[in-house]
Amino acid sequence: QVQLVESGGGLVQAGGSLRLSCVASKGAFNNYPMGWFRQAPGKEREFVASIDWRGASILYADSVKGRFTISRDRFKSSGYLQMNSLQSDDTAVYYCAVVRRSLGSATRDRQAYDFWGQGTQVTVSS
Repeated sequence: QVQLVESGGGLVQAGGSLRLSCVASKGAFNNYPMGWFRQAPGKEREFVASIDWRGASILYADSVKGRFTISRDRFKSSGYLQMNSLQSDDTAVYYCAVVRRSLGSATRDRQAYDFWGQGTQVTVSS
């Protein structure tokens, strides 16, 4: 079992930036792909970004490409999502998640993720 705790959400004006963090309870996290998803009210949870175990392969949703950057720090067993040029459509609860597959690749498939954090709210005011 890997426990994930997100932080860094908040209220920001359109055009602003936020940096989300995801801290894992176990070092095994470092060998697993991780991802960020978001869920807006009344909508399904959607893929945002994913990174493989060593940071060599990264995927982004088209809606965030060029504005968001996913990264991870093996020494801190943590992952990050830097969000720039935020828009009102980015308002959602953001979740980090992990695929329990050692040395696995980044993936957009929500069903592939085994462990999820509790989420952190991001609200962008226009």
